[in-house]
Amino acid sequence: MRQRHAGSLGHRLARWLALLTLAGLTLACLGVYTATVLSFQERQRDVLRQQQSQVRHLVTEVGGLAGSALAHKLDDAMVGRRDMGMSLTDAAGRVIYASSVIPPDHRTIEAQFDIPTDSGLVGVLLRLDASDDDRVLQHLARTLIVAALAGVVVIAAGGYTLVQIGLAPIRGLSAQIRALEANTLHQHLDGSAQPDELVPLVQHVNSLLKRLHTAYEQLEAFNADVAHELFTPLATLMGNSEVALRKARDVDTLRDVLGEQLEELQRMALIVQDMLFLSQADRGAEARCENVASLAVVAVAVAGLHEAAIEEAGLHLRVEGDAACAVDVRLLQRALSNLIGNATRYALPQSELLVRIERLDGETALCVVNQGCTIATEHLPHLFNRFYRVDAARTGAIRNHGLGLAIVAAIARMHGGRTVAESHDGVTSIGLVVPAASSFVESC
Repeated sequence: MRQRHAGSLGHRLARWLALLTLAGLTLACLGVYTATVLSFQERQRDVLRQQQSQVRHLVTEVGGLAGSALAHKLDDAMVGRRDMGMSLTDAAGRVIYASSVIPPDHRTIEAQFDIPTDSGLVGVLLRLDASDDDRVLQHLARTLIVAALAGVVVIAAGGYTLVQIGLAPIRGLSAQIRALEANTLHQHLDGSAQPDELVPLVQHVNSLLKRLHTAYEQLEAFNADVAHELFTPLATLMGNSEVALRKARDVDTLRDVLGEQLEELQRMALIVQDMLFLSQADRGAEARCENVASLAVVAVAVAGLHEAAIEEAGLHLRVEGDAACAVDVRLLQRALSNLIGNATRYALPQSELLVRIERLDGETALCVVNQGCTIATEHLPHLFNRFYRVDAARTGAIRNHGLGLAIVAAIARMHGGRTVAESHDGVTSIGLVVPAASSFVESC
């Protein structure tokens, strides 16, 4: 479906402002015009009423229709009233007086009435010429229309200019965003000149840029670590192959060389397998949970797989606590295996490894505790990052590729849980926390 283009905000605001201005001025002009029309009509009625009163007075004063006295007085009353026409008729319908005739193409307002006299009823017809008022109203209407249109144009132009001035901070912000590149994500947007309405937006964008910069740095570090981890076994494979090909070798020697190469290939395959697993977890893969009556039984089974390594390191392992939970047993075994393997490598000889299972408020914690060197506080938040090592010299990198704890974190996320890490006074506790059976079994 084709998306509708919203268009320019400045143009839209200017159009709406012009429409609102046109509507407002139209209503104002209609009000002025209507008030003027009503005023003219009231004035015309007043003129007719005054003329009617004057005619009544004159006819009554003369006291009849005889003689020229009435005509003379009526002529005096009509002096200067070119906009007024008047005619008097007797009871028989004969015209006894008529003033100047108003042109027939002019609009007139009439008033007709009778006046009783001694000689009978006198019929009076007054006609007021309203053409001058009509011309004034037409001129007023044209003036109001022109003024309204001119006002709309002026206000629309001024409104558009004000909108463009108001949008200047947004254009500046857009220019700052366009200038950002992958290597300049650490630069934050300058919101000092932005209006109060845009300050929250600038803050959110800066927060997003900070997260993007962190993610970009992690991606670059991840690529470098992947290249380093894969280059080491590849270099070993190429070196062993070159040495084996320099001269003829017996079968046993070639078998040893192939065995060493197989170990390196298996290490590379394990790295790729772990990276694929982390990729699936990042894409939102979820654990397939089942009710487990005893996590201690699972921990003992996993510890048995590490029995040889634990004995070789001079350690002994103990499981403390128990709980029922809804988990993916296969994934939990993998997480515990990584935790126990990690603790075995860094524990002091002749010390104890402790797998602690605790019931918390709606959660279950599985932690592996070992005695060894204290991990600095600044390293704890990064222990579950991919290829992160507290030892920058990569001690033990030949045997361990640095994805074990990252996989533990991924398994915790797949269960809707989290990871925990503490280290103080030579005791280090690393593990994961998952929702308890009662709160999580429905979502699994």
